Amino acid sequence: MTLANQLTLLRVALIPVFVLVFYLPYQWSYMASAIIFAAAAATDWLDGYLARKLNQSTPFGAFLDPVADKLMVATALVLLVGLHKSAWFTIAAAVIIGREIAVSALREWMAELGKRGSVAVSYIGKIKTTAQIAAIIVLLAFDVREYPLMETVGYILLYIAAALTLWSMVMYLRAAWPTLMGEEGSGKS
Repeated sequence: MTLANQLTLLRVALIPVFVLVFYLPYQWSYMASAIIFAAAAATDWLDGYLARKLNQSTPFGAFLDPVADKLMVATALVLLVGLHKSAWFTIAAAVIIGREIAVSALREWMAELGKRGSVAVSYIGKIKTTAQIAAIIVLLAFDVREYPLMETVGYILLYIAAALTLWSMVMYLRAAWPTLMGEEGSGKS
């Protein structure tokens, strides 16, 4: 078990801790849940860095890392949907979670065809992830009843992330479109 894989497993193990802290009936639970989420996000960067730097990339890590990321983000968004009780928030969260499911399925299908490289993570996906993590941390860290400005900042970041989510999904679908439509090698475009 490599250090990178241990960090990824730690990220998964933090999910129930994150949920429990989120629901604690104390004012400090907002900041504590944001810190746990931020720590999980940091391990996402760190495990990838270590896997590359120490040449410790493994098939298990390649599988588990994106799963851990999606589990943590989806869990955070579901918790925040319950807290914010807003159609606008729920729409953005549904877009983000729905895209993650769709792109994961697309990548799996393309990998079965030996074409995973055509739907590899793009630069826009990295920017989307950064905006998404920043939005979630802001929305977790502050009680929106006491800090309405931070709620606004969090919503703006969340909508930026949702827009980038849609944009990156369109890019992945365009890259895979010829394969999806069975047009490869047929001369059609």
